Amino acid sequence: MRLMKTIYKTYKCRMYPTASQRVLLDKHFGCARFVYNHFLGERIEQYKATHKSDNYVAQAKSLTLMKSSDEFSWLKEVNSQSLQYALKCVDTAYVNFFKGNARFPRFKSKRNRNSFAVPQHCSVVGGVIIIPKFKAPIKIKASREIIGEVNSMTVSKDCDGKYYVSILTEQEYEPIGETNSVVGIDLGLKDFVVTSDGRKYARHKFLSKYEKRLKRAQKHLSRKHKGSHSSEKQRRKVAYIHKKVANSRNDMLHKVSTDLVRKYDVICCEDLNVKSMMKNHKLAKSISDASWGTFITYLQYKCEREDKQLIKINRWFPSSQTCSKCGHVNKSTKNLSVRMWKCPNCGASHDRDVNAAINILNEGIKMNTSAGTADYTGGGGVRLLNNKSSRLRSRKPTG
Repeated sequence: MRLMKTIYKTYKCRMYPTASQRVLLDKHFGCARFVYNHFLGERIEQYKATHKSDNYVAQAKSLTLMKSSDEFSWLKEVNSQSLQYALKCVDTAYVNFFKGNARFPRFKSKRNRNSFAVPQHCSVVGGVIIIPKFKAPIKIKASREIIGEVNSMTVSKDCDGKYYVSILTEQEYEPIGETNSVVGIDLGLKDFVVTSDGRKYARHKFLSKYEKRLKRAQKHLSRKHKGSHSSEKQRRKVAYIHKKVANSRNDMLHKVSTDLVRKYDVICCEDLNVKSMMKNHKLAKSISDASWGTFITYLQYKCEREDKQLIKINRWFPSSQTCSKCGHVNKSTKNLSVRMWKCPNCGASHDRDVNAAINILNEGIKMNTSAGTADYTGGGGVRLLNNKSSRLRSRKPTG
């Protein structure tokens, strides 16, 4: 019997505000952006002068005094908790920078994606959402039923001018059943994912599909007078194409990752250094379009949600050059143009990607057993490792 567990799940829905609601939404975007930029600038100036800066508590008091003054009385028109949350974002960004976990925070621009958070007192009733400061509910279109208790919401406006809301819920969840199967996957450019059992997921070249259309739209945009109505209209057309590419790619990544998690209990993959791979200017566009890093992130959180295991092997392991039959390393297959090769040691013929996936699976099993798990039994009875273990990600393969 599978046990229920508490998870947090987010639903993103399209919003359809009225004209008056759009005005108030834009005020929220502007005020949240102003608070973030104002207090970020204040911290920068304080640090330049004294090498110290105010914390969240001190700046929260300053925000209260600002709202009571005549100069900034317009801040009262929006939800106060949204402004407090923007202030917390400044503090979080600053702390993360000094801990070495992120780059220095940058000022927000109104031309980029605008957003504000509603941390409390929000709800979903039928096909509408209720947010403080809005007299009437805002209509939304949900593609599926929103389950669980609503914790918070984040309202956003994309570059194409459309409004969305991300609804964070807390709910009881029952993981899917075990399949007693393990798999190794090889990520590539010819085929997006190749599994150790020979299944291949095609790579859809979304950027190439819309490249001509995007080039034409950007050419028209470059000829428009900056700041004009026609320029803004054309800018939204360019943003729509970019969004179409991103949505198509994310849809594919979600479908493939969900299919793998449903079919296998343990998934082995390479710990790819995508950032360094992007330095290859001949393949950078294709690697970026493939979105391997995002795909691994999706696999990671879905495995944790379903109580499955994702094992990342050493990125320097020669999976494509090693014969999966005898273990001989054939360095002549290093060239990506070699798709089929024959092992000079045992004579076995290999498909480059399938062979790599088998080697990744075998290496993942070695890491699994070397960490104190049971012997490999074809997937049956494999004890899953702790997803939060950092040793698994950095440990060198043995044997």
